[in-house]
Amino acid sequence: MPTTYTIAELAREFDITARAIRFYEDQGLLRPSRAGVGGRNRVYTPRDRTRLKLTLRGKRLGLTLSEIKSIVDMYESPKDTVAQIDRFLGVLSHQRETLEQQRADIEMALEEISAHEEECRRLLAESTPPGASQAA
Repeated sequence: MPTTYTIAELAREFDITARAIRFYEDQGLLRPSRAGVGGRNRVYTPRDRTRLKLTLRGKRLGLTLSEIKSIVDMYESPKDTVAQIDRFLGVLSHQRETLEQQRADIEMALEEISAHEEECRRLLAESTPPGASQAA
């Protein structure tokens, strides 16, 4: 009998909520079968577990759910692996550009904050009477 997982087991293993797993299911990233009275219990296969793992990895890389779904679905079809890898490289390249731009924006914002802090300290020093204590 193949290994199966409950939603609670996957949530515990990946340290996410059952609600997050249901959301990924709603987005078409996971397709568990149903068991129990009225099909109330979700039954996840090793394939679902792998798809969840790839989804979470994609989220850590900053990919959108549609990008993740496209990539994960792409690997389900072994038709043209060169095209699949090329597509994945394109997605990664785009994400790298986005993150590098964000890093540049953050550096610029930090420099502006430092300049404002320096100006505020200078103004405080000028407004503090000689011999008075200045809070650090």
